[in-house]
Amino acid sequence: MSARHVRLAVIGTAAGAFSGLFGVGGGTIIVPLLILWLAYGEREAAATSLAAIVVIGALGAALHGAYGNVDPLAALVIAIPAVGGALAGTALQQRIRPVAVSWVFAALLVASALMLVL
Repeated sequence: MSARHVRLAVIGTAAGAFSGLFGVGGGTIIVPLLILWLAYGEREAAATSLAAIVVIGALGAALHGAYGNVDPLAALVIAIPAVGGALAGTALQQRIRPVAVSWVFAALLVASALMLVL
């Protein structure tokens, strides 16, 4: 196993743990670590994260469902419009500079962190 694969496995382990603990993992864990540790571009990191989160999210939801923690109707009401948001967000990301995506994403993470502790 190469150092790259070890780093990918560490990223996956962290994303899985954060997904189970906090319901986050893709955007907040995988994307920054792919960019910082493996020199992915912003677009490639986001796309790779989305592909990985399919598996992580499905497993996390199934396990939480086994504990009775899932509200299926709310999940469906969130997921249906999220499809449109994903289409729009992906199209927008292709039209703006990657550095702008990084700045907006960093600002979003900082704002989220401040809102959680204040």
